[in-house]
Amino acid sequence: MPPPADIVKVAIEWPGAFPKLMEIDQKKPLSSIIKEVCEGWSLGNHEIFALQHADVTNFYITEKNRNEIKNGAILRLTASPAQTAQQLHERIQSSSMDAKLEALKDLANSSRDITFAQEFINLDGISLLTQMVESGTERYQKLQKIMKPCFGDMLSFTLTAFVELMDHGIVSWDTFSLAFIKKIASYVNKSAMDVAVLQRSLAILESMVLNSHDLYQKVAQEITIGQLIPHLQGVDQDIQTYTIAVINALFLKAPEEKRQLDLEDNVNILDCPLTEMANILAQKELRGIILSNVIRSNRSINSEMAHQLYVLQVLTFNLLEDRMRTKMDPQDQAQRDIIFELRRIAFDVECEPNNSGSIEKRKSMYTRDYKKLGFINHVNPAVDFTQIPPGMLALDNMLYFAKHQQDAYIRIVLENSSREDKHECPFGRSSIELTKMLCEILKVGELPSETCPDFHPMFFTHDRSFEEFFCICIQLLNKTWKEMRATSEDFNKVMQVVKDQIMRALNTKPNSLDQFKSKLQNLSYTEILKIRQSERMNQEDFQSRPILELREKILPEIMELIKQQRLNRLCEGTCFRKISSRRRQDKFWYCRLSPNHKVLHYGDLEENPQGEVPHDSLQEKLPVADIKAVMTGKDCPHTKEKGALKQNKEVLELAFSVLYESDEYLNFIAPDKHEYCVWTDGLNALLGKEMASELTKSDLDTLLSMEMKLRLLDLENIQIPEVPPPIPKEPSNYDFVYNCK
Repeated sequence: MPPPADIVKVAIEWPGAFPKLMEIDQKKPLSSIIKEVCEGWSLGNHEIFALQHADVTNFYITEKNRNEIKNGAILRLTASPAQTAQQLHERIQSSSMDAKLEALKDLANSSRDITFAQEFINLDGISLLTQMVESGTERYQKLQKIMKPCFGDMLSFTLTAFVELMDHGIVSWDTFSLAFIKKIASYVNKSAMDVAVLQRSLAILESMVLNSHDLYQKVAQEITIGQLIPHLQGVDQDIQTYTIAVINALFLKAPEEKRQLDLEDNVNILDCPLTEMANILAQKELRGIILSNVIRSNRSINSEMAHQLYVLQVLTFNLLEDRMRTKMDPQDQAQRDIIFELRRIAFDVECEPNNSGSIEKRKSMYTRDYKKLGFINHVNPAVDFTQIPPGMLALDNMLYFAKHQQDAYIRIVLENSSREDKHECPFGRSSIELTKMLCEILKVGELPSETCPDFHPMFFTHDRSFEEFFCICIQLLNKTWKEMRATSEDFNKVMQVVKDQIMRALNTKPNSLDQFKSKLQNLSYTEILKIRQSERMNQEDFQSRPILELREKILPEIMELIKQQRLNRLCEGTCFRKISSRRRQDKFWYCRLSPNHKVLHYGDLEENPQGEVPHDSLQEKLPVADIKAVMTGKDCPHTKEKGALKQNKEVLELAFSVLYESDEYLNFIAPDKHEYCVWTDGLNALLGKEMASELTKSDLDTLLSMEMKLRLLDLENIQIPEVPPPIPKEPSNYDFVYNCK
C-alpha cells in the first residue's frame, strides 16, 4: 500500500552523528518537525535550528517551499537563517584576515538563498558590505601589497555576496553612496585587476545604471570609454560581455537631450550626448576592437555575448531615429543645398549666377533635372522629404551615395534619364522608399528584445554601416528594376522583390558587406521567381465548390489533430526564464500538463534542464478546472509592472498569464514565438476556446493542403498494399551516379 501523500521519507544529517531516516508529515508545522529532530539528538533550544537541503544549493526549508521536499531527499539540521546571518555578520568583521576571508566565502555561498538573504539584510548587512568596500583601510591596502591573491579573493567574495543579495530585489539600488560607486568604478578603471573582481564590478555598474536614473548619472561620471576598451582586448569572453553590457546600459539610459558631442579617446560618457554616442559605438577604434577581439576571435560566441552584440547593433541603428522622424523644411536653405548638391554631382553643373538667363528658364532647367533625378515633386523636391519615416534620413543616404560612390550614382541617374518615362527607375522616389524599408527591416526606433541574439557581423565592419547598406541596396533595386523590365506601375512590386532579396541575403548572416553583396548577386529576379515557385508548389488554392465542400468536411479532423498535438506538447512541458534586471543571473521554472490533462505542474529550477523534468520534481500544482481565463500581451499583470518589460514590444508579444481563483495569476514569458503559440493554443483548448494563433493557421494550411492532395490522388483500380513492400537487394556494385537536379 503506497504511503499517504502528505508523508515524505527523508534522511537527516547532523555533523558527528549517523544520519536519521524519518518520515515527515507535511501537515505538521515545520517548527514541530525541527523540534522532533532536535530531541532525537538530545539538542535543546530547537528555535535556533533549521533544516536545509544537503545538496549544492544548501537552501533553507521554509513553510513556503517545504512542498519541494521529495521522497528520498537528504536534509541537514543546521543553524537557523537568523542565527547563521548573525554569526556571519560578526565573522566578516573579524580582525583575523584568514577568518574574515573564510567568512566572506561562506557569505557569498549563503546569499543565494532568499531566506538567509532576508535575515542578513535585516541586520543591515548590505550597508556593512558597502562600508567594507568603501573603507579602503590601511589593513586592506597592506594586504593588497603583501598578499595580493588573498586580497583579490576577499574582495571577490565581498562583491559576489553583494551581487547575490541585491539580485533578490529586497533592497532598492537608489540607496548607495557616491563613495561606493567611485570604489566600484575604480576597480573597473584599473588596468590590472583580479578577473573575478572586475567581472562583479562590471555587473554591479550595469545593474546600477539599469535600475536607477540617479545612479546612471553618478556611474556615467566615473567611467570613460578609454578605460573600458582594454577590457574588450582581453581573452576572457565573460569580461568582454560584461563590458559591452555596461556600454549598452549607459547608452540605453542616457537622456534624449544628451545625444551629440565630439568624441575623444577618454571622453567622459556623461559628456557624450547620445546622438553623438554614434561616434562612440561606430568609431573605428571601438568598432574595430569589437570586430577583431570578439566577433572574429577564434572563440565561438556564446548566447549572452550574441545578445549584447545584438543590443549594441540595435542601439547604434536607433541613433538614426531622430533623422528618420525629422521632416525637411522646404524653407531651410542648408537642407535645400543638399538637393542642389545631388543635382550638381549628377549633371556636372555649377550653380548659375543670378543674372544667367531668365527666372523661368532656370526654373524649367531645375524642373527637368529634378525629374531626371526621380523626385515625385519636380518643382520643389523638398516636399518629397516631408514624409516620416524616413524623413531626412533618406536625403542623408542619397548624399552619402552620391559622394562616396559617385560613379555608380551618376550611372544610375543617367541610365534612367535616357529611358522612356514609364520605364525609368526613379532614383529619388526609390531612395525614399528603400530607406523606409531598411528602417523597417532593422527595426530602427524600437527597443531591443530581452532575449534576441540576432546580430549581423557585417554591420560591425564599417563606420557608416547603414549608409553602406543603403548603397548596396539602391544598386540592387536598380538592377532588379531592369531585370523585371518594370514600369512605373510596377514600383510596389519591385520593392517587394527587393525586400525579399535583402531578407534572404541577411538570413545567411554574411560576415562582411562584400559577402552580403555577393549573396545578392546570386539572388537575381529569375532566381527569386524560381524560389517563390518552389515555395508555392504546396500552397495551391482550391476554389471549386466540390473542393471547398471536401475542405469543410476535413477541417474538424485537422483541428482535432492540431489540438491533440498542442496538448501533447504541454504534457512534455517547457522551461521558462524569469525576466530580471540582471539578465545573466538567469532563473528558470518549468511547467507541464499532467497526462490526464487535469493539472498543471510547475516549479523553480536551478538551471536550464536538458530534456523533460519529471512531474514529481514539480511541487506546485494548478488544477485546470480552476483556470478562469488566459490573458496575453498588455493585458497580463506582469507586463504592467515597472521596468523594461513594460516597454519592450517583443517581450510583450511573448507574455501570457493564467487567471485562477479570484485574482491569482500564473505569469509566463515564452522563450520564443513558437512556444508562445503552442502554450496559448493548448491552454485555450483546455478551456474549450478557439485556438487562434499564427502557428495554428500555418499548421492548418499545411495539413489541409497535404490531406486534400492525398484525397484527390487518382487511386481508382490501384491496389494499396497493407504491408510495406520488401527492401530490394543491394546492387552488385555502386559504380553509378544519380544526378538529382
